[in-house]
Formats: sequence, C-alpha cells, structure tokens
Amino acid sequence: MTPTSSDYKFTYTPHYKPNQLICGHGQIAIITGWTVRQTVAKKLNPEDYAVIGNLYSPTRGISPLIRNLLGNPHVRFLVILDATKEDKNAGGCQCLLDFLQQGFKQGKTDTGRDSWVINSNIKGYIDIEIDVNALENLRQSLHYQKAKSINEAVNYIQEFSQQKNKKPWGKPLIFPITETTPTVLPGPRYGHRIEGKTIAETWVKILHRIKTTGTIRPTQYGQWQELIDLTSIVTDEPLNFYFPSPNYLPIKREFINDYMEQILDDAPQKEGVKYTYGQRLRSWFGRDQIQQAIDKLISDKDSSRVVMSLWDVKDYENNDSPPCLNHIWVRIVDNELSLTATFRSNDMFSAWPANAMGLRALQHHIIEQIHQKSHHDFQFGPLIIISQSAHIYSDCWEHADKVIDREYTKICQKKNYNDPSGSFLISIKNNQIIVEQITPGAGEIVNCYSGKTAKQVYQQIANHCPSLEVKHAMYLGSELQKAELYLVNNLDNYQQDQPLKL
Repeated sequence: MTPTSSDYKFTYTPHYKPNQLICGHGQIAIITGWTVRQTVAKKLNPEDYAVIGNLYSPTRGISPLIRNLLGNPHVRFLVILDATKEDKNAGGCQCLLDFLQQGFKQGKTDTGRDSWVINSNIKGYIDIEIDVNALENLRQSLHYQKAKSINEAVNYIQEFSQQKNKKPWGKPLIFPITETTPTVLPGPRYGHRIEGKTIAETWVKILHRIKTTGTIRPTQYGQWQELIDLTSIVTDEPLNFYFPSPNYLPIKREFINDYMEQILDDAPQKEGVKYTYGQRLRSWFGRDQIQQAIDKLISDKDSSRVVMSLWDVKDYENNDSPPCLNHIWVRIVDNELSLTATFRSNDMFSAWPANAMGLRALQHHIIEQIHQKSHHDFQFGPLIIISQSAHIYSDCWEHADKVIDREYTKICQKKNYNDPSGSFLISIKNNQIIVEQITPGAGEIVNCYSGKTAKQVYQQIANHCPSLEVKHAMYLGSELQKAELYLVNNLDNYQQDQPLKL
C-alpha cells in the first residue's frame, strides 16, 4: 500500500549533487544508505517524499546532505534506511543518526582542516562554514526513524505522511563552500603503467600519478581528476594482505572478508541491493565462470581462453549502475598464475584498494582449487588491474593529497634496482664509451652499445630499451656524461658509481 499524502505540494531544490537525488513534493527525506534509491522510489508517489538519496560515506556524504536539508526547511521528517552489510561497513547512516541524537563539536578532519566533527564512534564531518546555530536548529526540527528494511521504511513513510502539513522550520539557508583546484602538470593522455610490491604501495603511486597529471573533468557526480587506461601491477601482495601501521588505506582489515564474499560467492537476488560481482561470476549467465576457469586451467595450463565476463549487453538498458568490473583474464606464464582485471570506471581513492584485495583473493582461490584437484603446482604471479577511467572524486582530493604528502616520499626513498630492462655496465675501452646490457638476476650479456659521446650511446639505449624506468634512465645519463668527461680528458681511470675525479 502506498502512503497517502496531503494535497499541498512542496518543491525540493537540490543545491548539491542534484544528479544523485530523486526529488518529490512532500516533507519526508529518505536516506537509503547503500540500498538502490530507485527501488524505494518505485514504491512511492512523488507527493509522498521530498527527496530520496543514498549515503555511502560518513566523511564525504553527510555534509552535502545537511547542506541540502538546510536549503529546504520544509523537510521535517527523515527515514534512514540502514539495511545492508555495506551500510554497516561504511557507517554513514549510523553516523547521521549520531549527529541527530548526540550532536557535534568543533575539531579537525584527518587532513587537518577545521570542521564540525560528529559525536560518534564513526568518523563523520560537517563543513565548518555551516553556522552552528543552523545545525542545532536542524537537529531540533527533524523527526526521524531508522528502518532496517525497505518495507519498514515504507511503513514509517506512511506514518509520517498521515500527519498534517508542518510549517517549514525556517528560511532556506545556503552557506559558502570552499573549493579546491589541484595544479595539473602535463603528461600522456592515454596509457599509464604503475608497479608496486604491495597494494598499499601501488595505491600511493596511483594517487600521486592521478593528482599530478590527471585531467579535471565534469561528470554527473561533480568533478573528478582522471587518467585514461591506467595499468597497475602488484607483484608481491601477501596472502593475508598487508595493512600499513598506522593504516592510511581507506579500508579496514575487518571489511575485507565481507568484500571477498562479494567477489567469490554467489548470492540470492535481494530487492534494493545491487548485484554483487560474485553473482555475475557464479550464476548471472547460467554458468559458474570461476569454476569454468579452474577446470580449463587444469585441463590446459597454456590456454589463453580463461576469460570471465561481467558485462551483460542488457546493462545498456534500464540499469543506473552497471558493473564497473567488466572482464577478468587468467594466464599461466612460466608456471606463474597471473590475473588481469579490467574496470571500465574505477574510483581509485575509495574503491581501488578493496577491488585489488578482492581480486587477489579470487586469484588465491583459483590457485588453491587447482592445487587441490590436480598435480599442477602454480606459483602466484602478479595481479594486473586495467582501470580505463581511473579517477579521484573532487571531495577526495584533499584526502589524497594528505596521503601523498605523508607516504609518497617514503616510497621514493626506497632503493630498488630491479628494472625489468636489466642493468648496464659502463666502461672506457679503445677510446670509446662501452655499455654492456645484462639480464636481471643471471647477469647474461644481451647487448652492447658504444660511442665517443654520451649522446651517441644514450640514443642507442633509448631506441633499444623503450621501457627503461625513469630513474634508471636518468642515472645512465649522468654516468654516461661522466664517462665522456674522462674520455675527452684522456683519463683511463673511469669507474662506474664512483665520484668524478678529473
């Protein structure tokens, strides 16, 4: 039964994130947490509610929600739907309830910015530009109920709708908002490669690359900074996952088990809950694609056909949230099992670490099942993630900058000489600069370059080794220039990696 509403119509005006809201003509705001807002909307008439919107994050979502409520004082009722595992993990709905019940105090965000901090065990922030009296008036003027299911939410909406129209609690209030615009350096438009040993290390490098050279673009969700076709490679993530201490990742260890289930396990369809990647892999197309992949590798370890698809051609039709993860490819190379995943759209700040850990868990599951059911003894290979739109939303720019400032320099200071292109031994012989290229590990000589000037030699190396790492290339340039100085001064005591002595 749909709630009854009065004849009087209000008009809800969304001042922030309008494309993420469903607006109506009533006095009830419905916060759906992670439940699909359209699922609730289809059970109601527009006269039954003022607005319906999701609340994914307590640190990023509550402040714009409150700004919109302050701009629409005719809203007198809240129904807060806190129904899913994702809601419990994110904590946005509970933090909003804590704001209404327990208030807030002045403090600082994790990035050190002045803010109103919600009195809650869950971190939640409200922009400091919003007047304290307005926040208190809002808290005192709203009637609210927490719902644990869609049906319970509809019942509360029905109860609130029976009440006569309440006068707006005040006049619409709009407060200034501080906008930040990052400085963008020039860089390639398409195709980027980043490698790290752990997910945490790789993530910091990703944030740095996007915030340094990513293009700022408008989207239906506001602004984001984006790289196109970013390939990230994680080489040595431990099976129990590495969490730094203190943990600067946007996820906690206790969240990962739930997220791994969403990738590995099938799940029944549930109203209002988005499909999981596990559903798409296990049953969506009438096949268990994970099991197919395992069986194929057992029967043909050299196969290049081990593909899992999550994109459904029907996703073009009537799907407001098609899957971001579209394609998984598993390959055995030199007895290593690597997994490559392709995301059409990837939130690199908030989602990528969890995505990577979930995919690493899938990689582990496949190897474990093969070991149990065959005589193969595959080793763990790298995890490769191709993010076709690799972006950071504008409301995370400040947080990303803080992580970069704190962690990126530490990563750059770590000495790493493992360039896949090998190493280069420089010497002066027969009045020429000689450079021998040797393979990583074994040290086998595979090429030799020579010339009388540094430029002659580095041009040969650049032509033959286009994937040479940047630091390695800059090091070779400086060493070759030093060797040239010895050569032009007729000195025969050049030694690589030793100070210049003319």
